[in-house]
Parts: sequence; C-alpha cells; structure tokens
Amino acid sequence: MAKYTDGKCRLCRREGIRLYLKGERCYTDKCAIERKGYIPGEHGRDRRRVRETPYGLQLREKQKARRIYGILERQFRNYFAKAERRKGVTGEILLQMLETRLDNIIYRLGIVTSRPAARQLVRHGHVEVNGRRVDIPSFQVRIGDVVRVREKSRRLVVVKESVQNRRRTEMQTWLDFDDKKLEGRLNQIPSREDIPVPIQEQLIVELYSK
Repeated sequence: MAKYTDGKCRLCRREGIRLYLKGERCYTDKCAIERKGYIPGEHGRDRRRVRETPYGLQLREKQKARRIYGILERQFRNYFAKAERRKGVTGEILLQMLETRLDNIIYRLGIVTSRPAARQLVRHGHVEVNGRRVDIPSFQVRIGDVVRVREKSRRLVVVKESVQNRRRTEMQTWLDFDDKKLEGRLNQIPSREDIPVPIQEQLIVELYSK
C-alpha cells in the first residue's frame, strides 16, 4: 500500500497551518510552524516570489484536504467521484465521507492524538467495529456503529495518554464516547458546521469540475 514517507512538518509549512500530523508535538513550541513560519524550499522565505492564481488556490485547498486526512491523490479523486454522484452539496458530502473514515473517527474520539497514529492503530488490528476487528483505515463508519479499542489493546501507553488529554482533539457532538469502555458511537452524519477543518471545499469542487 502506497503512503507518504517524507517529513510531515514540511507539509504543515507548505500549507501554512498546523495539520496536526505529529500529535502532542504540534501543540508545543517545537512545532515547525512556530520555528519556521515559511514554506520549504530555497526561496521559501521570499513570499513575493509566489504568485497566487485561481488554479493555484484551488490546488492548495485540495492538497491541504489530502494532507489533513492523509490520503493520496488517486484515493482522494475516488472520494470526490463518489461524492459527485450523490444528491446534495458535493463539497460537503466529500468532507462527510472523509470524516466518517474509521481512522478519522478514532482520532475524533481522542483515542490517539493524530490521524497517522489512528491509522497505525487500525492497521495493527487494535480496533473493533460492532464487535468485529477491522484493520482498514478507510472503512466507512455508519450511523449507530460502535467503535472500540480491543480489550487486549487498552493498556497501550499511547491510548492511555491520549484519552487523558482528550480535550485537545475537540471531540464532536455527533460522537459519543465512553471513557471506561474506550468505545464511541456515531450518532449522526456531521453537517458542514460540525466539521472543524480550515478547508474551502468549493475550491476543490471547482478544481475537479474543469
């Protein structure tokens, strides 16, 4: 399975915002945005060299969304194609599909502090959905599904520490979480107002609609 293996902090610097790809580190002064608040590359310090065109703005929003959710180009394009076929606002449906991925649900519940960590937790078989082990990060969680950490995995240090600091992940109202059982439930599909990501999804729609 293909995955991004280069420096994660470079992604945050390129987008100019915290993408929270390194968990706790992103909340400290060690964050790359704090230390190097300019885009990577030889001419990164000279922002005058960067010309913002309509296409460039659309591309940046798409790249930002991909990097926030940790998705490669082909998979992201497939998500867009599915969202486009459904009835409703395409951009909002796209974000709803990304938010209800299993790895993102694990992150939103506060079981781990970053989406990459959530993806690893799922891939290593530490997560159950409705009592069955699921090791596919892109698994789509449906309304009423119960997501939990497997009993033998609840002693993991990364899980214990994250749950203690769960306030930092800003768990959403469309999710329920039981601290003792380490399980959550999807109550409803989030509306756009319930999805706290700094993305202008209409620009992504415009980019793919050309």
